[in-house]
Amino acid sequence: MTPQGVNVRHPDKVFIGGEWRAAHSGRMIELVSPNTEQVVGAVAEADEADMDAAVAAARAAFDAGPWVEMSPAERLPYLKRMADHLRSREGEIAIAKAWTAQMGGLASFAGPMTAGSTMTFDGIIKMAEAFSFVEQRPTVGAAVGLVAYEPVGVVAAIAPWNGPYGIMLNKVAYSLAAGCTVIMKPSPETPLEAYIIAEAAEAAGVPAGVVNLVCGHREASDHLVCNHGVDKVSFTGSTVAGKRIASVCGERIARCTLELGGKSAAIIADDFPIAAAAGLLTGTITMMSGQVCAMLSRVIVPRKRHDELADAIAGEMKKVVIGYSDDTTTQLGPLAMKRQLERVEMYIEEGKKTADLVTGGNRPAHLNHGYFIEPTLFANVKNDSRIAQEEIFGPVLSLIPCEDEEDAIRIANASSYGLNGSVLTQDHEKAYRISRRVRTGGFGQNGLRMDFGLPFGGFKQSGIGREGGLEGLMAYLEQKTILLDGQPAAL
Repeated sequence: MTPQGVNVRHPDKVFIGGEWRAAHSGRMIELVSPNTEQVVGAVAEADEADMDAAVAAARAAFDAGPWVEMSPAERLPYLKRMADHLRSREGEIAIAKAWTAQMGGLASFAGPMTAGSTMTFDGIIKMAEAFSFVEQRPTVGAAVGLVAYEPVGVVAAIAPWNGPYGIMLNKVAYSLAAGCTVIMKPSPETPLEAYIIAEAAEAAGVPAGVVNLVCGHREASDHLVCNHGVDKVSFTGSTVAGKRIASVCGERIARCTLELGGKSAAIIADDFPIAAAAGLLTGTITMMSGQVCAMLSRVIVPRKRHDELADAIAGEMKKVVIGYSDDTTTQLGPLAMKRQLERVEMYIEEGKKTADLVTGGNRPAHLNHGYFIEPTLFANVKNDSRIAQEEIFGPVLSLIPCEDEEDAIRIANASSYGLNGSVLTQDHEKAYRISRRVRTGGFGQNGLRMDFGLPFGGFKQSGIGREGGLEGLMAYLEQKTILLDGQPAAL
């Protein structure tokens, strides 16, 4: 069973070794709509045996299959056919509400988000076309010095529930362009996009075992990560889970890319208008119901402007239209699941103990079902409090007063995270100066700004490695130095 309009051919099966087969567990994972709290679909639940089978298939395809023996130029037509297939189904992924039905993403945002993700896939293909997988370098150790870039091997690609299409597609695109084989392990809350990606690989004629799909719960996922047949884990999700994956990979020196949590700060400069800041920050914190790892959830504002900004943001939050995610007039939809709503409510209660609740904090009175919460603003927040230090992953904004620019930078950096940041200023020189002092993997002037064609990732506990850009491709490649007595004809 799948949501209405989402045509997945084998939701009751896993995809291993080029075949759709029954899951070993015999169980199904139910998909619950955050709008209605009703079951809207179900997919096969993979257990430990299925994870092992997927690794074995990917291992065989990498060690003995045709994929790794192909040149990069021979592999890329398969990716192009996958992209064409996915483009033909963008309406199914977005407009027909796979994302909306599973995690409550807004219908008004689903179309552009989906099309943008497929365009990123196209960009990765073009990057791989231009990349020199073997290059000649000056050397004193031999007549000819070469550096070859070879696939890292079998990749376990683990994607979260908030951006299931774009994040998984990014991992698959880089894996395949590099010559790796891949095991997709989507979130059990949002697996449908991975099914469509698997169908795209099948339709494109990708060799058996190169792309596999297994959707399971935490225990089975941990079993996948622990399998010694996995050469690299590419994980996007919580810092807690990322620490576990890093420790497991560290035991056998397996490669890993970890894109983890954040508690990103927006610094308000004296030259930025209060009304514009209030509108921008409200529009940002309500994006995807605040369920964005790079979300600007801390606002650091000069003390003399604090109260005025708090009043302005409260006024903007009260105008936000809260409703079902398939309503095109909705500005703030539900949180993705019941446990996420309970988590956000817990942090709101914690916030009341240490800060001033200015507005929000309750479930909307006009919605008697679904996982909804009002946009919430806390003022006079202490930066060492839980709501300022821990990732809430909901539409909860913390306003933190500072004394001056130096103090603002100190507060921004006083965090275990370092994913993103921003300064709201009309002064480009000031924006650049502050960007170089805030310890984050990304930083934007005047808002939450990201470009997935450029490196994306974090400092500190926000992750290891980068996704996006050339750096994203390099994360799936090993470098080999080759020293020869003469020039090879194959070069």
